[in-house]
Amino acid sequence: MVKVYYDTDVSLEPLKKKTIAVIGYGSQGHAQAQNMRDSGLNVILGLRPEGPSWNRAKNGGFKVYPVSEAAEKGDIVHILIPDPAQAAVYKNLIAPHMKSGKTLGFAHGFNIHYKQVVPSNHVDVIMLAPKGPGHMVRETYLNGFGVPALIAVHQNSSGQAKNNALAMAKGVGCTRAGVLETTFREETESDLIGEQTVLVGGLMELIKKGFEVLVEAGYQPELAYFEACNEAKLIMDLIYQRGLIGMLRGVSDTAKYGGLTVGSKVIDDHVKENMRKAVKLVQSGKFAEEWIKEGKEGFKTLNTLMKEIEEHQIEKVGKFIRKTAGIEK
Repeated sequence: MVKVYYDTDVSLEPLKKKTIAVIGYGSQGHAQAQNMRDSGLNVILGLRPEGPSWNRAKNGGFKVYPVSEAAEKGDIVHILIPDPAQAAVYKNLIAPHMKSGKTLGFAHGFNIHYKQVVPSNHVDVIMLAPKGPGHMVRETYLNGFGVPALIAVHQNSSGQAKNNALAMAKGVGCTRAGVLETTFREETESDLIGEQTVLVGGLMELIKKGFEVLVEAGYQPELAYFEACNEAKLIMDLIYQRGLIGMLRGVSDTAKYGGLTVGSKVIDDHVKENMRKAVKLVQSGKFAEEWIKEGKEGFKTLNTLMKEIEEHQIEKVGKFIRKTAGIEK
């Protein structure tokens, strides 16, 4: 059985005399920095002086420095900027300040696992990956709880890397919910595979194709949106709260029977085989190579695909439905 660490298992003591330099003030940056500060830890921020977050962070009461200066001051340098930017920022602004005994932190293992960032062997390298978006990390903390998280140790030069990672998890509030230990490889690959096959790619394509089939069959687009997209949230909420069987017990007998007899014929073994192909692309490193190349070429493919989704009929109908329902302003 996997070991789960809770508040009573972890102490903040390892970080009491340390300075944590959070690099970035986006989704995870603002949440983790504020939570650790509110937990009594010494947190500073490393940002671009010309960036949009600089004044926002200052107005939030943080001591804010250029990235290189924050990296010099920090005992723990916690990199929370987007994956494609990390390698260059690390090489040019952070690496020169990573002296022996310091710790390099991440919220995702991509750049370490795929060797885009290669730290010297005299520093600790750890990961704290909350399993929720930044706004949820912050909101649940303010409500007295937290989101679950993963920790991992890539290098343990000091012998204290795991204790520091757990203490950071406690500072962010994650030990209130539970923290599991993993590896950089396992977190990175499972995260990419989950995003591609289920969480982002799989769900979006299932919803989009369900909408298209209903419209092609002659049903009104607005009704199709409710059936294929709007109600998906209600079902996911039930699954989140009660599990698959709890969801089934919460819907009508007609929905149960139809779902159980037809669902596996639509999402069949052919789909599962396609998922296995996605797994192999991630494990082989080919997806990482493709994504790194995409970043170097200015995200042309990503921008094109985003534009296609933005112009899809489901987005136009969805915007109307959301505004009518008061969900979107």
